Amino acid sequence: MDDIDFSRYLPLSEATFYVLACLHEPLHGYAIMQKVDALSEGSVSIGPGTLYGAFATLEKQGLVVKVREEERRKVYGMTALGRRVLAEQSRRLAIMAAAAHNTLALRGENA
Repeated sequence: MDDIDFSRYLPLSEATFYVLACLHEPLHGYAIMQKVDALSEGSVSIGPGTLYGAFATLEKQGLVVKVREEERRKVYGMTALGRRVLAEQSRRLAIMAAAAHNTLALRGENA
């Protein structure tokens, strides 16, 4: 697993990034929708269609797995590969944020 071709998975869409970021513990869809809103400070909200589309893609890629069903609620968890992909996306976003911060600082603007 050390030779992961991250280009197969990245970049993650904003919604997919937040779905993975929520899954440090297994959760069902409604809980994930609420947590995405909280994690993004209200800047991102995802509906059921987007969420279940993301689940289908993430399952197919091996980044999440359905761990159980509770009264019609499917509970998903992140796989080890999913954690690696999320970490790489996070690293890439940090580089992007630093570049933007530096550009704005050079222009004397607040970042």
